[in-house]
Amino acid sequence: MIPFDKPSWADETDCAITLCDTDGTVCYQNNRSVAVNGDVRGRSLLPCHNDRSREIIRRLLETGGRNVYTIQKNGVRKLIYQTVWRDEGRIGGLVEFSMEIPEEMPHYIRK
Repeated sequence: MIPFDKPSWADETDCAITLCDTDGTVCYQNNRSVAVNGDVRGRSLLPCHNDRSREIIRRLLETGGRNVYTIQKNGVRKLIYQTVWRDEGRIGGLVEFSMEIPEEMPHYIRK
């Protein structure tokens, strides 16, 4: 297991951050992730997901890339951003950022 259990800048951010290794074992959760999901460190995240989601996880771990979408649960909208993290260039696992977003959001085009 990767030693991500010490407090860091991520512990006090206003979004949930969950990190797993290439086997799908959760090796880090910030405080917000624990509050939202319960403490699942050391457990596989695969049983918590349906077949479609497990296929996305498998594809991301094999090929890299990202999976980005929004959800609404109990009236709260969230942006879910899932991507691989790397260690010395090799895929080490996945990280998920889950952040609350407002119903209406400005969108800017910058040059």
